[in-house]
Amino acid sequence: MHHPGPPRFCAVGETVELAPRAPDPDVDYEWTLVERPVESGLSAPETPVGEIEPDVPGIYRFELGSPAGTHEQRVRVFPDIRRKTSFDLDRTELPEHDPEEVSIMGPFNEHRFAREWPTLEDGIYRYEIEVQPGTHRYGYVPGEDFENAVWTNVEIPGPGRPRVRLEGKIDESGETVTVTAEAAPGTGSEYAAADLEVEFYADDRDPLSDDDLAVDGRELRVDLTDLEEAARVHAVAVGERHSVADRVVVHPDGRVDRPNDPPEWAEDAVVYEIFVRSFTDPASFRALERRVPYLESLGIDCLWLTPVLESPTEHGYHTTDYFDTASDLGTREEFESFVDRCHEAGIRVVFDLVINHTAREHAAFDMSAARVPEYDDWYVWEPLERVGIDAADLEGGRDADSPPSRRTEDGRTEVADYYFNWHGIPNVNYDSLAVRSFFRSVVEEWVDVVDGFRCDVAWGVPHGYWKELAALARDRDAEFLLLDETIPREPEYAEGEFNVHYDTTLYYALREIGNGQRAADELLEAATAPEREGFPDWSLHMRYVENHDETRYLTDCGEAAQRAAVAAVLTLPGMPMIYYGQERGATEYRQAMPWEGDSRTTTFHRQLVAARRNSEALSRGALVDLRYESDSERVVAFAREADTERVVVALNFGSDPVEVSLNSPIEPVDLVTDTEIAVEDGTTSPTLEVEDVVVARLE
Repeated sequence: MHHPGPPRFCAVGETVELAPRAPDPDVDYEWTLVERPVESGLSAPETPVGEIEPDVPGIYRFELGSPAGTHEQRVRVFPDIRRKTSFDLDRTELPEHDPEEVSIMGPFNEHRFAREWPTLEDGIYRYEIEVQPGTHRYGYVPGEDFENAVWTNVEIPGPGRPRVRLEGKIDESGETVTVTAEAAPGTGSEYAAADLEVEFYADDRDPLSDDDLAVDGRELRVDLTDLEEAARVHAVAVGERHSVADRVVVHPDGRVDRPNDPPEWAEDAVVYEIFVRSFTDPASFRALERRVPYLESLGIDCLWLTPVLESPTEHGYHTTDYFDTASDLGTREEFESFVDRCHEAGIRVVFDLVINHTAREHAAFDMSAARVPEYDDWYVWEPLERVGIDAADLEGGRDADSPPSRRTEDGRTEVADYYFNWHGIPNVNYDSLAVRSFFRSVVEEWVDVVDGFRCDVAWGVPHGYWKELAALARDRDAEFLLLDETIPREPEYAEGEFNVHYDTTLYYALREIGNGQRAADELLEAATAPEREGFPDWSLHMRYVENHDETRYLTDCGEAAQRAAVAAVLTLPGMPMIYYGQERGATEYRQAMPWEGDSRTTTFHRQLVAARRNSEALSRGALVDLRYESDSERVVAFAREADTERVVVALNFGSDPVEVSLNSPIEPVDLVTDTEIAVEDGTTSPTLEVEDVVVARLE
């Protein structure tokens, strides 16, 4: 049971966490490094949970001694592909500030400011760093003024990640399963698809070893004769870089499963997010249950709820009790009644799982702050002088929203770790076996109640732990959905962890297009970004124009652009999400639901959801290029193609109707409004007048 999990894949310069699964905090675990490349100076972790940073490429093999026996963990390490660069910012872009107090933050330091400090040369702030090719986001913070931080991106040239996909089938004899790998090179790679290497690995938890896998190029054969239990096979494609690994499960009867794939129901689901304490008055599970007919009327089939567990805050992300529902919302029985009512309506329920941090008011934090031995390591405590905070900033404690701190027996001050300026939610310490055991029990508590988790601050929890929780959830329910909040998104979270990912790339593109900062045809570049970013083809992306953390699109970009942006989300591939009130003309991001709001916009949303639901091409078809002509940069058109249907989508982000000329004939019915489109009979290049969106079948 304590086996640390599947083979791990990384590059030199990256870290990998090693940890027992389902640990018992009261027993001993010990790591031993039994194999490493000759040139490596790496050693095994000295604690049950530890990070390693391999120093040369090759295979590393560790053994974990546990009460259940000895378990093997392999780590395949690829060459370092980082480039030296600098994250720069012109000093004049920051508000008035003291240069001595400017720090830099971003994903590279998990969004902690006052930790890394740039140099200032000739009016340019500069922070030198080694990073992988791709887009990197960073922010400069003047002092503690996080709200006035200036964020920007830098593009580091270099090849993208290749991709790999495994498929398996049993042969006619019924005695052998053949697993075939399809590999594709990354963007800008010098490798052709045929030149990529594919490496196969058996899972060390299973009876098969690498020696049992008959590999011939990109094919692998598994003899079923002696296979008495299911076995997992992993593969990675290798060019200049390595891919996200794929895996299949081969069963003794010849069945081959793809556990990385999203649930079938999610492939064409439409999500509706509710900010729980703003949707009804009063906010309660009973009141939510009475609104289910409204959700049905929208046509959505997946509901995402912001946190519903006990919390002192309106938003609920400061959790104080992980095993009971919030007392102001109702009892657990009432919550489960609401979930059952949603299920009767064909709506699955996903709720927020918040396990990167707890509330500062959580009992475990109080006891850790008070140095109760059993809780001392539940949080990360750092010396005051290491975290860039003045002692005066700690005065006032919780009432003043100052950073969380404690005093040690020898008079030193320690500060609990947190991200951004989130003083009220200290990060838990995943080096603690007790923490890992605790949050595993949280997942076990709720996995049978809801249909999925949206995982808050997913980027703050170790990859290995997400792999463990994903396996736990899917063992209980193969159709369970896991949605990650990683900003910006990262392909690694698709490797045996999350089914669905925030599409931050499309979100930012829609904002800039709506504001006129980018041409509308750049929408397609954003929509196809997952492939360039190295996401595997099985990954599913949640596409949205706003959520509970963002300002309303209507307020920022106007009604015309909002209609086009909503239409884009609901006609592009992926999992579209509607944020409550978006369809009623809401203008504030967490305002009370405007039940007496804009029914015209609601009708528009209903029509788009219905069009997507009634069209195979819109719900599951591929995105394909389309030749069209228009005089406006506010217009974009594309096609969706499925086995039985091809449709054209034309969007106009501007406030005035625009003509769009197509290169292909269409059927003269708008699939959104179900009204006739004026098209000249027999024309091969129809011209459409597009107010916001037109969707029509291609002949």
